[in-house]
Formats: sequence, C-alpha cells, structure tokens
Amino acid sequence: MIRIVGVTFEYELETNLSINNVDFSKYKWYWVDFNEPSEEDIRHLTETFCFHPLAVEDCIHRPQRPKLDYYDDYTFFVTHIVNEEKKEIIKEELNFFISNQYVVTFHRESVLEVNQVWDRLLSHKNIEKWDPYYVFYDILDKIVDNYFPLMYKLEDELDKIENNTQNKTMDHLMNELFDTRHMLLNLRHSINPMRDLLYRMLNSHHLQGIRDRWEYFSDIYDHLLKLSDMVMSSRELTADIRDSYLSLNSHQTNNVMRILTIITSIFAPLTFIAGIYGMNFQYMPELTWRHGYFLALGTMGMVGVLLYLWFKRKGWF
Repeated sequence: MIRIVGVTFEYELETNLSINNVDFSKYKWYWVDFNEPSEEDIRHLTETFCFHPLAVEDCIHRPQRPKLDYYDDYTFFVTHIVNEEKKEIIKEELNFFISNQYVVTFHRESVLEVNQVWDRLLSHKNIEKWDPYYVFYDILDKIVDNYFPLMYKLEDELDKIENNTQNKTMDHLMNELFDTRHMLLNLRHSINPMRDLLYRMLNSHHLQGIRDRWEYFSDIYDHLLKLSDMVMSSRELTADIRDSYLSLNSHQTNNVMRILTIITSIFAPLTFIAGIYGMNFQYMPELTWRHGYFLALGTMGMVGVLLYLWFKRKGWF
C-alpha cells in the first residue's frame, strides 16, 4: 500500500492522493509512505522516483546494516526498529529517501512509529514548521525512545536473576542468563550501528536539513550513547553473574569432593585391616585367638575416630 500526503505552498495538507496521477510539482514538499508494499508498488521506486538501483536493492534485500548513502539530489538512510517476541529481539528495517522536496519511507511491515508521526502530521495545525527532515527526526526520535523500555526490561530480568528471590535452580538461572545475554547482543547489533549512523549524520557537510536541526538530532545521538553504555554495562553484569555462579558451583563441587575424600581416607586403613584378616591363611596366629575379632573391630574403630579427630583439627570438616 502506498499513501501520500502533500503540503502545498500555502501550507495546506492534501491527502488521499494516488501515486498514478499525482502532480508532485504543486507541493512544497510531500511524504510518500510504502507501507507493506506489493511488487507492483515497489516498481514505483525506480519508475516514478528514479531512485538508484543500489538503494532500491537495499530496500528489497534484507537485512541491511544502518547506514546512509549520498546520491545526486537525495540521501538514502537505513534504520532499525527493534521489538521483543518470545524472548527474541526482532529487528525490522525502515528505509528513508530524503531531499528538501520529499521524504519517502519504505518498510515491509507496519511500523508503529511511522503511523504515529503520520497521524500527528495530519492532525497538526502548525504545518509551517514541518518539512522532510522534521518528519525524519520525529520518526527517528520515536524509534530510539522505544529502545528504552526493552532495555529497562532486560535490566529488570538481570536483577531478578542476580537476586534469585524465587530460589530457582542454578541450571534454570543459567539458561535465563544466557537468554538475556543473547538478547543484549542482538540489541547491541542495532544500537551501535544506529549510534554510528547518527554520528555520521551530525558530522556530515552534505545534510543541510540535519545541520539546521543539529540540536534535535544531537539529542537522539545522546540517547543512543546512553543506550550503548547501558547495553555494555548489562553485558558486563551478565558476565559477572555467570562467573559468580560458576565459581559457586565449583566451590560446592570442591566441598563435596573434599568430604568424599575424607570419608575415603578414613575407610582406607579400615579396608586395609579388613583385607588382611580376610585372606584366610591357615597359619595366621590371630585367626585362632578367642578375642581376635573384637580386637580387630576395636582397632578399626579407634583408627577411624583418630583420623576423624585429626581431620577436624586440620579444619577439613
């Protein structure tokens, strides 16, 4: 579906325009949104707007890394939108073709941020302040703002794992920890390229529309820097929790092995005594002694108690 809104030179909005018969020259600027486009809709990128084949190819073949490409009379942007679905980070791509006369958005799925800005433009009374770069800023700002709830949710998950108030097993906690770490990695793969994209935009001498609103786009860049730091801190926390659990598991294993070793050490001399007297040689003098059995048991018991006391004095228990 293709929807179009045009702003006339008298700053009046015109909607319900058709891509097949619209006269773009009568508008000061216009916004064309390719929302879940069909194959026929996609052909308008080259046939109607004459966009570069490489830019159109980036729209069709996904996923692309967030980036910007300069062309003769427009700039092409690739941005990422992230959503959570069943403990997975789902990345959606939103593409922009922007010049002083138009903004063209292209997305395979319905995008909440685009719909919000579209409705806001149609209901806004002060149209004079709007232009293609303001539309771009407004959408980008909402995209970045929507990163924060997901980031806060992941931080809450880490707090639950670290505190373990539900007394979950270590195996269950480790599974949750690695799931969260995987989500943070996917989130970082979107946030860091978006941060680099904003940095290039702010330092570009080709984008006058962005330089005119430098403070607005700089604010988005600051948000992305904060998000990048939050992701890095959370990933470091997951590594610390993982190392702590592994150390605790190793400590518990060492304690069990120490107790078993002590028990084995106590029973080793007892087994030695029992082995000697279990050989049943005919001329062993103790075999015919009346109190030999009780003496052997007493010796074994005394050896076991002495070893236990010695190990306890050593602090091994």
